[in-house]
Amino acid sequence: MNWLDDIRWDDQGLVPVIAQEADSGDVLMFAWMNREALQLTAERGQAIYWSRSRQRLWHKGEESGHVQQVHEIRLDCDSDVILLRVTQLGHTPGIACHTGRHSCFFHKLEGGQWRTVDPVLKDPGQIYK
Repeated sequence: MNWLDDIRWDDQGLVPVIAQEADSGDVLMFAWMNREALQLTAERGQAIYWSRSRQRLWHKGEESGHVQQVHEIRLDCDSDVILLRVTQLGHTPGIACHTGRHSCFFHKLEGGQWRTVDPVLKDPGQIYK
């Protein structure tokens, strides 16, 4: 039996994936993978996701240069969520978000409102040309 068969894929053949920075423990982003994306990620040691909007494989950093080096691939207790422990490459500190921030989770609920709490590290206009 193939290790990919142990995963509980959704009805679209996808599994949710959380990318966590290996050194800091910061949650960088959330994305989706299909079987091919997960297989390629395991083989290459770099994060490759399934882009639902583009309907194709998406090698993280293919446009921005902000590649994710994968150190560990973990499966949760229900076999339906993947955790990638990664090093975010391409900029110091690492930029994982298309907004030019370290993490996609930069909004914090405070006093009943969402507040932006993390700075833009690099203007997205300079990242995506």
